[in-house]
Amino acid sequence: MTRTLSTPPAMASGCLAGVPQPVLPGPDGDDLVLRPWERADAAAFLSAYEDVETRRWHTHRPSTEAQVEEWFAAYRQDWKREKGCHWAIARDGGGGDVLGRMALRGLNFEDGVANAAYWVLPAARGAGVASRALTVLSAWALDDVGFHRLELDHSTRNHASCRVATKVGYRLEGTKRNAAVHDDGRHDMHLHARVRGDR
Repeated sequence: MTRTLSTPPAMASGCLAGVPQPVLPGPDGDDLVLRPWERADAAAFLSAYEDVETRRWHTHRPSTEAQVEEWFAAYRQDWKREKGCHWAIARDGGGGDVLGRMALRGLNFEDGVANAAYWVLPAARGAGVASRALTVLSAWALDDVGFHRLELDHSTRNHASCRVATKVGYRLEGTKRNAAVHDDGRHDMHLHARVRGDR
């Protein structure tokens, strides 16, 4: 059964699938870049999920490099099917060392809404990598692609993610009680959002 909208969709389907996934340069003068994941990144990606802090907030995690490569293949399919966008946060040039992950998930073209997610490798923490990368992603999604609202949620105990979200202009909108399962049980989740035009 096809559902008919009473109003036009906020965004036209095909606006992503019709073009290659872009490489997004960092802010002016920055050496960061958001680029699609490559097979050679599998070891770095896997190492993130061996880190205690990353594991604390992510229960869906790979256990082998072969599984990581399956995830990368799924990420490419997500782009083609307009289901999600996944990037490595890397250094621009100099071997392109992976610093972290940035993603948009739950793409809703009817309402123009998507959900941002990220992590940063231990060696890159404390240098503003996540906030700079989220700034780049947000500008691309809101200004270039045409999303109207980007959401971001994290455990209320994840203070580092909360600082990143608020620094980049994602306003705290409330708390979702018992909304996610972590290794140590259910967590309340903060819901942040940034809407096109927010400054």
